[in-house]
Amino acid sequence: MRRLVIRGGRVIDPRANRDAALDVSIDVDSGAIERVGEGLPAEGAEILEAAGLLVFPGFIDLHAHLREPGREHAETIASGLRAAAAGGFTAVCAMPNTDPVTDNRAIAEYVVSKSRGVAATRLYPIGAITKGQLGKELAEFGEMRIAGAVALSDDGKWLSDGALLRHAFQHASLFGMPIVQHCEDPTLSGGAPMHEGAVSTRLGLSGQPAMAEAAAVSRDLLVAELAGGRLHIAHLSTGRALSLVREAKSRGLAVTCEVAPHHLVLTDEEVARSGFSTNAKMNPPLREPEDIEALIAGLEDGTVDAIATDHAPHHEDEKAVEFNVAPFGIVGLETAAALIHDRLVRKGRLSLRRFAALFSTGPAAAFALPGGGLEDGAPADVTVFDPEARATVDPARFESLSRNTPFAGWELLGAPAATVVGGRVVWRRGGA
Repeated sequence: MRRLVIRGGRVIDPRANRDAALDVSIDVDSGAIERVGEGLPAEGAEILEAAGLLVFPGFIDLHAHLREPGREHAETIASGLRAAAAGGFTAVCAMPNTDPVTDNRAIAEYVVSKSRGVAATRLYPIGAITKGQLGKELAEFGEMRIAGAVALSDDGKWLSDGALLRHAFQHASLFGMPIVQHCEDPTLSGGAPMHEGAVSTRLGLSGQPAMAEAAAVSRDLLVAELAGGRLHIAHLSTGRALSLVREAKSRGLAVTCEVAPHHLVLTDEEVARSGFSTNAKMNPPLREPEDIEALIAGLEDGTVDAIATDHAPHHEDEKAVEFNVAPFGIVGLETAAALIHDRLVRKGRLSLRRFAALFSTGPAAAFALPGGGLEDGAPADVTVFDPEARATVDPARFESLSRNTPFAGWELLGAPAATVVGGRVVWRRGGA
Protein backbone atom coordinates (compact mmCIF):
# COMPACT_ATOMS: atom_id res chain seq x y z
CA MET A 1 0.00 0.00 0.00
CA ARG A 2 1.31 3.43 -0.97
CA ARG A 3 0.98 6.05 1.74
CA LEU A 4 1.37 9.81 2.04
CA VAL A 5 1.82 11.40 5.45
CA ILE A 6 1.27 15.13 5.85
CA ARG A 7 3.35 15.65 8.96
CA GLY A 8 3.24 18.18 11.75
CA GLY A 9 0.83 20.78 10.39
CA ARG A 10 -1.92 22.58 12.27
CA VAL A 11 -4.98 20.61 11.17
CA ILE A 12 -8.17 22.71 11.14
CA ASP A 13 -11.27 20.67 10.35
CA PRO A 14 -14.51 22.43 11.33
CA ARG A 15 -16.70 19.38 10.71
CA ALA A 16 -14.68 17.29 13.13
CA ASN A 17 -14.22 20.23 15.54
CA ARG A 18 -10.47 19.69 15.23
CA ASP A 19 -7.72 22.30 15.59
CA ALA A 20 -4.35 20.88 16.65
CA ALA A 21 -0.87 19.98 15.45
CA LEU A 22 -1.41 16.54 13.92
CA ASP A 23 -0.36 14.19 11.14
CA VAL A 24 -2.65 13.14 8.30
CA SER A 25 -2.03 9.66 6.94
CA ILE A 26 -3.42 8.89 3.48
CA ASP A 27 -3.90 5.63 1.60
CA VAL A 28 -2.84 6.76 -1.87
CA ASP A 29 -4.13 3.62 -3.58
CA SER A 30 -7.69 4.15 -2.35
CA GLY A 31 -7.44 7.94 -2.35
CA ALA A 32 -8.86 8.12 1.17
CA ILE A 33 -7.87 9.50 4.56
CA GLU A 34 -6.47 6.66 6.62
CA ARG A 35 -6.07 8.39 9.96
CA VAL A 36 -5.52 11.78 11.60
CA GLY A 37 -3.54 11.84 14.83
CA GLU A 38 -0.32 12.62 16.65
CA GLY A 39 2.97 10.98 15.71
CA LEU A 40 1.57 8.66 13.06
CA PRO A 41 4.01 6.07 11.67
CA ALA A 42 5.60 7.23 8.43
CA GLU A 43 7.95 4.38 7.57
CA GLY A 44 7.85 3.71 3.84
CA ALA A 45 5.51 6.63 3.20
CA GLU A 46 5.99 9.75 1.13
CA ILE A 47 6.32 12.67 3.55
CA LEU A 48 4.89 16.13 3.06
CA GLU A 49 6.42 18.24 5.83
CA ALA A 50 3.82 20.70 7.13
CA ALA A 51 5.41 22.15 10.26
CA GLY A 52 4.38 25.79 10.49
CA LEU A 53 1.67 25.26 7.88
CA LEU A 54 -2.12 25.01 8.05
CA VAL A 55 -3.81 21.81 6.89
CA PHE A 56 -7.43 22.12 5.76
CA PRO A 57 -10.02 19.85 4.14
CA GLY A 58 -9.66 20.49 0.42
CA PHE A 59 -11.05 23.80 -0.80
CA ILE A 60 -14.11 23.57 -3.07
CA ASP A 61 -15.18 26.32 -5.48
CA LEU A 62 -18.91 26.31 -6.18
CA HIS A 63 -18.76 28.83 -9.02
CA ALA A 64 -16.20 28.82 -11.82
CA HIS A 65 -16.45 29.47 -15.55
CA LEU A 66 -14.07 27.19 -17.44
CA ARG A 67 -15.27 28.33 -20.90
CA GLU A 68 -14.88 24.94 -22.62
CA PRO A 69 -16.56 24.07 -24.93
CA GLY A 70 -16.79 27.16 -27.09
CA ARG A 71 -14.38 29.78 -25.76
CA GLU A 72 -11.09 27.95 -25.38
CA HIS A 73 -9.17 31.14 -26.23
CA ALA A 74 -10.09 32.43 -22.75
CA GLU A 75 -9.81 29.20 -20.75
CA THR A 76 -9.80 25.44 -21.22
CA ILE A 77 -10.84 22.84 -18.71
CA ALA A 78 -7.20 21.78 -18.37
CA SER A 79 -5.89 25.30 -17.77
CA GLY A 80 -8.77 26.11 -15.42
CA LEU A 81 -8.14 23.01 -13.31
CA ARG A 82 -4.42 23.82 -13.12
CA ALA A 83 -5.32 27.33 -11.98
CA ALA A 84 -7.64 25.85 -9.38
CA ALA A 85 -4.92 23.57 -8.03
CA ALA A 86 -2.52 26.53 -7.82
CA GLY A 87 -5.15 28.37 -5.80
CA GLY A 88 -5.52 25.52 -3.33
CA PHE A 89 -8.79 24.17 -4.72
CA THR A 90 -9.27 20.41 -4.83
CA ALA A 91 -12.64 20.63 -6.61
CA VAL A 92 -14.50 23.15 -8.75
CA CYS A 93 -18.06 23.34 -10.03
CA ALA A 94 -18.17 24.45 -13.66
CA MET A 95 -20.99 26.77 -14.69
CA PRO A 96 -23.06 25.86 -17.77
CA ASN A 97 -22.72 29.02 -19.89
CA THR A 98 -20.60 27.21 -22.45
CA ASP A 99 -21.16 27.06 -26.22
CA PRO A 100 -23.13 24.89 -26.61
CA VAL A 101 -24.79 25.32 -23.21
CA THR A 102 -24.42 22.45 -20.75
CA ASP A 103 -28.12 21.62 -20.85
CA ASN A 104 -28.04 17.91 -21.70
CA ARG A 105 -26.25 14.69 -20.85
CA ALA A 106 -23.90 14.75 -23.86
CA ILE A 107 -22.38 18.14 -23.01
CA ALA A 108 -22.14 17.30 -19.31
CA GLU A 109 -20.34 14.06 -20.17
CA TYR A 110 -18.02 15.95 -22.52
CA VAL A 111 -17.08 18.40 -19.75
CA VAL A 112 -16.38 15.57 -17.32
CA SER A 113 -14.39 13.62 -19.93
CA LYS A 114 -12.15 16.63 -20.61
CA SER A 115 -11.18 16.71 -16.95
CA ARG A 116 -9.99 13.12 -16.97
CA GLY A 117 -6.27 12.72 -17.38
CA VAL A 118 -5.61 16.23 -16.05
CA ALA A 119 -3.49 15.68 -12.96
CA ALA A 120 -5.22 18.41 -11.01
CA THR A 121 -8.46 19.44 -9.39
CA ARG A 122 -11.74 17.51 -9.50
CA LEU A 123 -14.50 18.91 -11.72
CA TYR A 124 -18.24 18.82 -11.11
CA PRO A 125 -20.48 20.22 -13.86
CA ILE A 126 -23.46 22.43 -13.13
CA GLY A 127 -26.27 21.91 -15.62
CA ALA A 128 -28.56 24.58 -17.03
CA ILE A 129 -32.06 24.96 -15.58
CA THR A 130 -33.58 25.66 -18.98
CA LYS A 131 -32.68 24.57 -22.48
CA GLY A 132 -30.18 26.98 -23.96
CA GLN A 133 -30.53 29.09 -20.80
CA LEU A 134 -33.46 30.72 -22.58
CA GLY A 135 -35.86 30.56 -19.64
CA LYS A 136 -38.55 28.75 -21.64
CA GLU A 137 -38.34 24.98 -21.14
CA LEU A 138 -36.71 22.87 -18.44
CA ALA A 139 -33.53 21.05 -19.42
CA GLU A 140 -32.83 17.35 -18.88
CA PHE A 141 -32.17 17.29 -15.11
CA GLY A 142 -32.07 13.53 -14.63
CA GLU A 143 -29.84 12.89 -17.63
CA MET A 144 -27.38 15.57 -16.53
CA ARG A 145 -27.39 14.13 -13.00
CA ILE A 146 -26.38 10.76 -14.42
CA ALA A 147 -23.52 12.50 -16.24
CA GLY A 148 -22.26 14.01 -12.99
CA ALA A 149 -24.04 17.36 -12.67
CA VAL A 150 -24.36 18.45 -9.03
CA ALA A 151 -26.55 21.56 -9.33
CA LEU A 152 -28.66 23.50 -11.81
CA SER A 153 -28.32 27.12 -12.89
CA ASP A 154 -29.02 29.44 -15.79
CA ASP A 155 -25.94 31.27 -14.52
CA GLY A 156 -26.05 35.01 -15.28
CA LYS A 157 -29.64 34.81 -16.51
CA TRP A 158 -32.13 35.08 -13.65
CA LEU A 159 -35.05 32.72 -14.23
CA SER A 160 -37.82 35.30 -13.99
CA ASP A 161 -40.74 32.97 -14.82
CA GLY A 162 -42.02 32.13 -11.32
CA ALA A 163 -44.16 29.20 -12.44
CA LEU A 164 -41.28 27.62 -14.33
CA LEU A 165 -38.97 28.16 -11.35
CA ARG A 166 -41.49 26.41 -9.12
CA HIS A 167 -41.50 23.41 -11.47
CA ALA A 168 -37.70 23.50 -11.58
CA PHE A 169 -37.49 23.27 -7.79
CA GLN A 170 -39.93 20.37 -7.71
CA HIS A 171 -38.19 18.50 -10.51
CA ALA A 172 -34.69 19.14 -9.12
CA SER A 173 -35.79 17.76 -5.74
CA LEU A 174 -36.30 14.36 -7.37
CA PHE A 175 -32.57 14.26 -8.11
CA GLY A 176 -31.30 15.92 -4.93
CA MET A 177 -29.95 19.00 -6.72
CA PRO A 178 -30.14 22.64 -5.66
CA ILE A 179 -31.28 25.42 -7.97
CA VAL A 180 -28.56 28.12 -8.22
CA GLN A 181 -29.82 31.60 -9.02
CA HIS A 182 -27.96 34.70 -10.15
CA CYS A 183 -30.33 37.06 -8.35
CA GLU A 184 -30.73 40.17 -10.46
CA ASP A 185 -34.08 41.53 -11.59
CA PRO A 186 -33.15 42.93 -15.04
CA THR A 187 -36.14 45.27 -15.07
CA LEU A 188 -34.50 47.04 -12.12
CA SER A 189 -30.81 46.63 -12.98
CA GLY A 190 -31.10 47.47 -16.66
CA GLY A 191 -27.82 45.64 -17.28
CA ALA A 192 -25.93 48.69 -16.00
CA PRO A 193 -22.13 48.40 -15.83
CA MET A 194 -21.71 49.29 -12.12
CA HIS A 195 -23.49 49.79 -8.82
CA GLU A 196 -25.99 52.65 -8.51
CA GLY A 197 -24.85 55.16 -5.93
CA ALA A 198 -22.81 58.27 -5.34
CA VAL A 199 -19.84 56.94 -7.31
CA SER A 200 -21.86 56.09 -10.43
CA THR A 201 -23.48 59.52 -10.27
CA ARG A 202 -20.10 61.23 -10.00
CA LEU A 203 -18.73 59.21 -12.91
CA GLY A 204 -21.77 59.70 -15.11
CA LEU A 205 -22.43 55.96 -15.49
CA SER A 206 -25.74 54.16 -15.18
CA GLY A 207 -25.95 51.91 -12.16
CA GLN A 208 -27.61 48.77 -10.83
CA PRO A 209 -29.52 49.52 -7.61
CA ALA A 210 -28.97 47.15 -4.71
CA MET A 211 -32.72 46.58 -4.78
CA ALA A 212 -32.37 44.65 -8.08
CA GLU A 213 -30.60 41.89 -6.15
CA ALA A 214 -32.81 42.03 -3.08
CA ALA A 215 -36.02 41.89 -5.12
CA ALA A 216 -34.83 38.79 -6.97
CA VAL A 217 -33.69 37.10 -3.76
CA SER A 218 -37.03 37.83 -2.09
CA ARG A 219 -39.03 36.36 -4.99
CA ASP A 220 -36.83 33.28 -5.20
CA LEU A 221 -37.09 32.59 -1.48
CA LEU A 222 -40.88 32.74 -1.69
CA VAL A 223 -40.99 30.35 -4.65
CA ALA A 224 -38.52 27.97 -3.00
CA GLU A 225 -40.68 27.91 0.13
CA LEU A 226 -43.80 27.20 -1.92
CA ALA A 227 -42.12 24.42 -3.90
CA GLY A 228 -40.14 22.93 -1.04
CA GLY A 229 -36.93 23.15 -3.07
CA ARG A 230 -33.28 23.84 -2.31
CA LEU A 231 -32.14 27.32 -3.32
CA HIS A 232 -28.52 28.45 -3.57
CA ILE A 233 -27.88 32.14 -4.17
CA ALA A 234 -24.78 32.81 -6.24
CA HIS A 235 -22.34 35.66 -5.53
CA LEU A 236 -24.58 37.54 -3.10
CA SER A 237 -23.31 41.11 -2.88
CA THR A 238 -25.59 43.36 -0.80
CA GLY A 239 -26.43 43.69 2.86
CA ARG A 240 -30.15 43.92 2.06
CA ALA A 241 -30.16 40.57 0.26
CA LEU A 242 -28.08 38.98 3.02
CA SER A 243 -30.65 40.02 5.63
CA LEU A 244 -33.35 38.25 3.59
CA VAL A 245 -31.29 35.06 3.55
CA ARG A 246 -30.62 35.31 7.29
CA GLU A 247 -34.34 35.62 8.02
CA ALA A 248 -35.19 32.72 5.69
CA LYS A 249 -32.62 30.48 7.38
CA SER A 250 -34.06 31.37 10.78
CA ARG A 251 -37.37 29.93 9.54
CA GLY A 252 -35.71 26.72 8.40
CA LEU A 253 -35.82 27.27 4.64
CA ALA A 254 -33.41 25.14 2.59
CA VAL A 255 -31.35 28.08 1.34
CA THR A 256 -27.59 28.55 1.05
CA CYS A 257 -25.51 31.36 -0.38
CA GLU A 258 -22.01 32.24 -1.49
CA VAL A 259 -19.99 35.46 -1.59
CA ALA A 260 -17.10 36.22 -3.97
CA PRO A 261 -13.75 37.59 -2.68
CA HIS A 262 -13.94 40.77 -4.76
CA HIS A 263 -17.19 41.73 -3.05
CA LEU A 264 -15.39 41.46 0.29
CA VAL A 265 -12.33 43.59 -0.48
CA LEU A 266 -13.30 46.12 -3.18
CA THR A 267 -15.99 48.81 -3.37
CA ASP A 268 -17.54 50.66 -6.30
CA GLU A 269 -14.91 53.36 -5.74
CA GLU A 270 -12.49 50.95 -7.52
CA VAL A 271 -14.05 51.96 -10.85
CA ALA A 272 -12.93 55.54 -10.31
CA ARG A 273 -9.62 54.69 -8.63
CA SER A 274 -8.60 52.41 -11.49
CA GLY A 275 -9.49 54.97 -14.17
CA PHE A 276 -12.43 52.94 -15.50
CA SER A 277 -10.42 49.73 -15.72
CA THR A 278 -12.63 47.00 -17.13
CA ASN A 279 -11.13 44.69 -14.50
CA ALA A 280 -13.32 46.59 -12.03
CA LYS A 281 -16.42 45.52 -13.95
CA MET A 282 -18.20 42.44 -12.70
CA ASN A 283 -21.77 41.30 -12.17
CA PRO A 284 -23.02 41.68 -9.49
CA PRO A 285 -21.09 44.95 -9.46
CA LEU A 286 -18.79 46.12 -6.71
CA ARG A 287 -20.93 47.63 -3.97
CA GLU A 288 -20.58 50.12 -1.10
CA PRO A 289 -18.56 49.89 2.14
CA GLU A 290 -21.73 49.19 4.14
CA ASP A 291 -22.38 46.12 2.00
CA ILE A 292 -18.86 44.82 2.61
CA GLU A 293 -19.32 45.18 6.37
CA ALA A 294 -22.62 43.32 6.23
CA LEU A 295 -21.14 40.51 4.14
CA ILE A 296 -18.16 40.09 6.48
CA ALA A 297 -20.55 39.85 9.43
CA GLY A 298 -22.43 37.16 7.47
CA LEU A 299 -19.24 35.18 6.96
CA GLU A 300 -18.54 34.93 10.66
CA ASP A 301 -22.10 34.37 11.90
CA GLY A 302 -22.75 31.52 9.46
CA THR A 303 -25.34 33.20 7.21
CA VAL A 304 -22.89 32.86 4.30
CA ASP A 305 -22.14 29.21 3.52
CA ALA A 306 -19.27 29.53 1.08
CA ILE A 307 -16.75 31.81 -0.54
CA ALA A 308 -16.79 31.13 -4.29
CA THR A 309 -14.52 32.67 -6.89
CA ASP A 310 -16.92 33.41 -9.78
CA HIS A 311 -13.78 32.81 -11.87
CA ALA A 312 -14.66 34.51 -15.19
CA PRO A 313 -11.75 34.50 -17.65
CA HIS A 314 -11.78 36.82 -20.64
CA HIS A 315 -9.13 37.27 -23.30
CA GLU A 316 -7.19 40.54 -23.09
CA ASP A 317 -8.75 41.79 -26.33
CA GLU A 318 -12.24 41.28 -24.95
CA LYS A 319 -11.53 43.51 -21.95
CA ALA A 320 -9.56 46.14 -23.92
CA VAL A 321 -12.66 48.13 -24.82
CA GLU A 322 -14.75 50.91 -23.27
CA PHE A 323 -16.06 50.26 -19.77
CA ASN A 324 -19.70 50.35 -20.83
CA VAL A 325 -19.33 47.60 -23.44
CA ALA A 326 -16.71 45.36 -21.82
CA PRO A 327 -17.81 41.93 -20.59
CA PHE A 328 -18.40 41.43 -16.88
CA GLY A 329 -16.04 39.32 -14.77
CA ILE A 330 -12.54 38.65 -13.47
CA VAL A 331 -10.40 35.59 -12.85
CA GLY A 332 -10.26 34.43 -9.24
CA LEU A 333 -9.11 30.86 -8.74
CA GLU A 334 -5.47 31.74 -8.06
CA THR A 335 -6.09 34.72 -5.78
CA ALA A 336 -9.21 33.90 -3.73
CA ALA A 337 -7.76 32.13 -0.69
CA ALA A 338 -4.72 34.40 -0.44
CA LEU A 339 -6.91 37.52 -0.63
CA ILE A 340 -9.28 36.40 2.10
CA HIS A 341 -6.43 35.30 4.37
CA ASP A 342 -4.52 38.55 3.92
CA ARG A 343 -7.42 41.01 4.07
CA LEU A 344 -9.74 39.29 6.56
CA VAL A 345 -8.05 36.52 8.56
CA ARG A 346 -4.77 38.33 9.17
CA LYS A 347 -6.66 41.47 10.22
CA GLY A 348 -8.83 39.62 12.71
CA ARG A 349 -12.05 39.98 10.69
CA LEU A 350 -12.44 36.23 10.10
CA SER A 351 -11.37 33.27 12.21
CA LEU A 352 -9.30 30.45 10.75
CA ARG A 353 -12.10 28.03 11.61
CA ARG A 354 -14.58 30.03 9.52
CA PHE A 355 -11.97 30.47 6.78
CA ALA A 356 -11.76 26.67 6.55
CA ALA A 357 -15.52 26.24 6.72
CA LEU A 358 -16.21 28.79 3.98
CA PHE A 359 -13.72 27.25 1.56
CA SER A 360 -14.32 23.57 2.33
CA THR A 361 -16.96 22.34 4.77
CA GLY A 362 -19.65 24.84 3.73
CA PRO A 363 -19.34 24.35 -0.03
CA ALA A 364 -19.38 20.55 0.36
CA ALA A 365 -22.58 20.73 2.40
CA ALA A 366 -24.29 23.25 0.09
CA PHE A 367 -24.06 20.97 -2.96
CA ALA A 368 -23.82 17.63 -1.09
CA LEU A 369 -20.34 17.03 -2.52
CA PRO A 370 -17.69 14.56 -1.36
CA GLY A 371 -15.06 16.11 0.88
CA GLY A 372 -15.32 18.97 3.31
CA GLY A 373 -13.73 17.03 6.16
CA LEU A 374 -10.74 14.90 7.11
CA GLU A 375 -12.47 11.97 8.83
CA ASP A 376 -11.13 8.44 8.47
CA GLY A 377 -12.25 7.14 5.09
CA ALA A 378 -13.04 10.58 3.68
CA PRO A 379 -11.67 11.55 0.25
CA ALA A 380 -8.00 12.48 0.63
CA ASP A 381 -8.48 16.02 -0.66
CA VAL A 382 -6.32 18.39 1.39
CA THR A 383 -5.26 22.01 1.08
CA VAL A 384 -1.97 22.89 2.79
CA PHE A 385 -1.65 26.62 3.39
CA ASP A 386 1.34 28.74 4.40
CA PRO A 387 0.15 31.70 6.50
CA GLU A 388 3.56 33.39 6.30
CA ALA A 389 4.17 33.13 2.56
CA ARG A 390 4.58 36.54 0.95
CA ALA A 391 3.56 36.88 -2.65
CA THR A 392 2.85 39.61 -5.17
CA VAL A 393 -0.04 38.95 -7.54
CA ASP A 394 1.53 38.59 -10.98
CA PRO A 395 -0.98 37.77 -13.72
CA ALA A 396 1.83 36.82 -16.11
CA ARG A 397 2.49 33.79 -13.91
CA PHE A 398 -1.11 32.59 -13.72
CA GLU A 399 -1.94 29.06 -14.78
CA SER A 400 -5.17 30.48 -16.19
CA LEU A 401 -5.07 31.49 -19.83
CA SER A 402 -6.60 34.86 -18.95
CA ARG A 403 -5.16 37.75 -16.94
CA ASN A 404 -8.20 39.89 -16.13
CA THR A 405 -7.68 40.70 -12.45
CA PRO A 406 -7.92 43.94 -10.48
CA PHE A 407 -5.39 42.61 -7.97
CA ALA A 408 -2.24 42.78 -10.10
CA GLY A 409 0.65 44.03 -7.97
CA TRP A 410 -1.09 43.43 -4.65
CA GLU A 411 1.24 42.06 -1.97
CA LEU A 412 -0.46 39.33 0.04
CA LEU A 413 0.58 37.43 3.14
CA GLY A 414 -0.53 33.81 3.10
CA ALA A 415 -0.81 31.45 0.15
CA PRO A 416 -1.46 27.79 -0.70
CA ALA A 417 1.59 25.59 -0.17
CA ALA A 418 0.33 22.31 -1.63
CA THR A 419 -2.85 20.84 -3.07
CA VAL A 420 -3.59 17.14 -2.56
CA VAL A 421 -6.37 15.45 -4.56
CA GLY A 422 -7.22 11.82 -3.92
CA GLY A 423 -3.95 11.37 -2.06
CA ARG A 424 -1.82 12.78 -4.90
CA VAL A 425 0.10 16.02 -4.57
CA VAL A 426 -1.12 17.76 -7.73
CA TRP A 427 0.45 21.14 -7.03
CA ARG A 428 3.19 22.41 -4.74
CA ARG A 429 4.38 25.97 -4.23
CA GLY A 430 7.64 26.52 -6.09
CA GLY A 431 6.93 23.62 -8.42
CA ALA A 432 8.75 21.02 -6.35
